[in-house]
Amino acid sequence: MMHAIIACQMEFQLYPMDIQICPIYIESFSYHNQKIRLKWADNGVTINPELKLLQYNLGQPLQLEETDGYMPEKYGNFSRLAVYFRFERQIGHHLIQTFAPSSLVVMLSWFSFWLGLDAIPGRVTLLVTCMLTLVTMFTGMRADIPPVAYVKALDLWMAGCMLFVFSALGEFVVVKVLDVQYQYQVNKVPKVLPMRISAMEKGQCVGTVANWEGGTVNVRPRKPTQTPTTPGQVSLQGNGGPQPPLPPTKQPTRRQSILSVAWTDTDTGIEKIMWREIDKMSRVIFPGLFLVFVVLYWPILIFKTS
Repeated sequence: MMHAIIACQMEFQLYPMDIQICPIYIESFSYHNQKIRLKWADNGVTINPELKLLQYNLGQPLQLEETDGYMPEKYGNFSRLAVYFRFERQIGHHLIQTFAPSSLVVMLSWFSFWLGLDAIPGRVTLLVTCMLTLVTMFTGMRADIPPVAYVKALDLWMAGCMLFVFSALGEFVVVKVLDVQYQYQVNKVPKVLPMRISAMEKGQCVGTVANWEGGTVNVRPRKPTQTPTTPGQVSLQGNGGPQPPLPPTKQPTRRQSILSVAWTDTDTGIEKIMWREIDKMSRVIFPGLFLVFVVLYWPILIFKTS
């Protein structure tokens, strides 16, 4: 009986659905084929049915070969036997320990789209925790396999999951910036315009005309004219004498004042705020894109494995 420890050159591009083909060669070291010729028995190679591997399914040998190999060191042909084994990695462990938890973490990050901006600490904590969980999970899995220089299928999956969580965090930053701009543009008009109007009523801004354009107050001087006032005309009496009536200004709408961050729906008349609309669209876009990612990932991986 002979015992041997045999090394196998493995490829991990499709890990954790990789299939390894490992050959075993048996040949004579001292006697060429004219003295010894090796042949397989009728039953070939048998595998102990009680043999169980932790990560692989070991099937029957794929191929048995009887060849002659030329040895240039000994100037002769030597008989050789070759057998190829097929090791298929069991993916059940990785489905439970890797793919299912990472998918749930990505789905958990989508809950932030239902949290308003009044829950900023909870929203940030949720997204950052999801990102750190994926990073920790990915680091632990890399310790189970030898380090390789190329990208594995599992690397693509984890990179896609982290990209979705990072995109959700970036979406939160965008909606927060839009909300700050919205609050600024809404709150600055009531603080400026009443001050200008009250000053004009007290005669402190004589000879000026205030126009509200796009949520800002522009004050520009008017040259005094000698046009007398008539009934129905309003004039301001100041140092410049009688003033012409103020031209009627069109009352601006909310669409003009906050065009970049909000608008009014022409059908319903309801104000639409951009950051809220982005959150509503993200509730559909992110799950849809993740579904496309899953639909593309698994068929391609299974096709390459087969």
